[in-house]
Amino acid sequence: MAEQLRLFLVALQFYSRIPVTGRLAGWMGWDPARLGPATRYFPAVGIVVAVGQATAYAAASIVLPHPVAILLAIGTGLLLTGAFHEDGWADFCDAFGGQADRARTLEIMRDPRVGAYGAIGVALLLLGRFETLAHIDVDWIGATLVCAAAFSRGCAVLLMVSLPYARDDDPQARARPVATGVGAFDALVALVLAVAPAAVLIAWTGDPPPVLMGVSFALLATAAMRRTIRRRLGGYTGDCLGAVQQAAEVAFLVGMLVALGAGLEEPMFEDDES
Repeated sequence: MAEQLRLFLVALQFYSRIPVTGRLAGWMGWDPARLGPATRYFPAVGIVVAVGQATAYAAASIVLPHPVAILLAIGTGLLLTGAFHEDGWADFCDAFGGQADRARTLEIMRDPRVGAYGAIGVALLLLGRFETLAHIDVDWIGATLVCAAAFSRGCAVLLMVSLPYARDDDPQARARPVATGVGAFDALVALVLAVAPAAVLIAWTGDPPPVLMGVSFALLATAAMRRTIRRRLGGYTGDCLGAVQQAAEVAFLVGMLVALGAGLEEPMFEDDES
């Protein structure tokens, strides 16, 4: 049990900006070799981040309008993760936006500068996330955030176990310790944790369609991105994992919105039948 807690703390430190310091950090003992096995708790880190977002939303919505509370919840998520996955999405958009070959694509993703494709991609991503959440019924916001965060990280794990790592020839690559250390059991635990919140929500509400629609949309987005990544690179990078997580998360939200029908506005004026 102690080793599992250490692995969770390693995942929390690597996949978020939630501090693990002092005696706790000393007890954890940072070791890059643990990054692979710690990936089993990647969805659990997403749950922690989403709970923070849901708490921020609940507190803000007491005194602020719904859209402003949503904006603060999104901002909380960015602070808790350090925009780690959004950065991967920006690099992915820059690299895959043009028609570069494999070598050039990998080179662009390594470039820390953000280009036009990356800036536009992040703007559309955040706008899509905001607009989708803003139109979902307030009673579903907290649960939707948690389910989307967990399941989308499971989608990144699916990419990890279904494609080879594209930078095996680079020992300095940041995601290499993760890619080379993930085993079948680690992936299985991650996938169980990814679907657990969705399963709990279905059991709690007795209303499967919204969750199943969210899951379906997320899987479709993951499959489409996997195909693109495989054709261009033949394998994934750390930026690809972040991009898949972001795309799957927004797709999950859109699927929930479609099923809930919250985006359908009633007519402003009813027909006068007199």
